[in-house]
Amino acid sequence: MSDDRVLLRDESLRGVDLHLGYHGTTVVRGASIALRPGAVTALVGPNGSGKSTLLRALARLHPIGGGSVLLADGSAAAGLPAREFARRVTLLAQSRPVPSGVTVRDVVGYGRHPYRGRWRADDPDGPAAVGRAMEVTGVTAMADRPVDELSGGELQRVWLATCLAQDTPVLLLDEPTTFLDLRYQVEILDLMRDLADDHHVAVGVVLHDLNQAAAVADEVVLLHNGRVRAAGAPVDVLTEDALTETYGIRIEVTTDPVSGIVTTRPVGRHLTRLPA
Repeated sequence: MSDDRVLLRDESLRGVDLHLGYHGTTVVRGASIALRPGAVTALVGPNGSGKSTLLRALARLHPIGGGSVLLADGSAAAGLPAREFARRVTLLAQSRPVPSGVTVRDVVGYGRHPYRGRWRADDPDGPAAVGRAMEVTGVTAMADRPVDELSGGELQRVWLATCLAQDTPVLLLDEPTTFLDLRYQVEILDLMRDLADDHHVAVGVVLHDLNQAAAVADEVVLLHNGRVRAAGAPVDVLTEDALTETYGIRIEVTTDPVSGIVTTRPVGRHLTRLPA
């Protein structure tokens, strides 16, 4: 984030009564979601529940069959020019094409595209933004390496750095901890909280790990069969009844009496045995 300008943001993003589908088949039905400045909103649910489709619709990357995506002032996101929208919202997708023969620094620099005119010199804040993004994601040491030589986890951090270099008040992340080892999973979750708490960014993230969602999110949106099953604070949404019904397997839920953080535990046939 830029150090020489006010960091608090008033931007937010809302999806209202969204209907989304593929090839005539509706997969998201009447879903509404609000991403608030300074808050992390986690979308959870089984595979095929519509989490990633909903996130992509918020990023204007999936056509909307019904409903609308609105900015903080109530204007339709669809009415903004692409460059202006890209200065407000960025998305870390599940997968991106890997360019050949391009360095990490250059890929992270792609995030500055919305701020550039015809020449790179038109973006005076660019080098500093790229440097900060690489530093916070731990990829500075590999800045000159070609990205097609990186591991899956390293590449995931590079793409996240690209999104951070874009410096938007709304950040959408689709399964950002995929391919990462435990250390970087924790660091990415910490980074999401830093962006929300310290920079007032509105963060929307798709997560499969319910415990990660409970630990990092201010609000959880639970999707089931393309509908919002529940939305609210983790302790109110991640209940045994709601999760067991949604996932089709018994899920035990405990709440830490001190921190209030929810912990979930799916119970399979071999997970109920007591130690000998």
